[in-house]
Amino acid sequence: MAHKRIRKFNTKDTYPEQALDNDLCQVVVAKGTMVFVRGQIGQNLDTSENIGVGDVTAQAEQAMANIKMLLEEAGSELAHVTKIVIYIVDPRYREQVYRVAGKWLKGVFPVSTGIVVSALARPEWLVEIDVTAVIPDEG
Repeated sequence: MAHKRIRKFNTKDTYPEQALDNDLCQVVVAKGTMVFVRGQIGQNLDTSENIGVGDVTAQAEQAMANIKMLLEEAGSELAHVTKIVIYIVDPRYREQVYRVAGKWLKGVFPVSTGIVVSALARPEWLVEIDVTAVIPDEG
C-alpha cells in the first residue's frame, strides 16, 4: 500500500523567494497507522498568513492548532501523539512553548525532544513543532 499524503505542496509555491522545487506534504500516513506531521509554525495553513509575529506563545498556539487539524484530517487525534519535537530559536522561549504544548497534550504523555536552532526557514518564525502519532486500531 502506498503512503497516504495529506495537503501536498511544492516548495517553489510555498517559498517563492527561494530557488527550491521539492514536492512535499503536511502529513504522511505510513502503513495505514503511523502519522508523521511536518513541522508546524505560526502560520494559517489555509491562508498562509503568519500568526503572532514576534510572539512565540501565539506561534506555538497556531502550530498546535495546525497539528490538531492535520491529525484529524489523517484520521488521528492529539491523544494519539507518540512523539513531539520542538525547535526554538532562543532558549528563553522554552518555558512559554512547553506550556502551550503541554496544554494541548495534557494526559497524552508523548516522548519529547527540544532543540535550540540558530534560525528557522523564515526569520519571523520563532518556533516549529512536529509530531508523530498513530491511528488506533478500530478492533
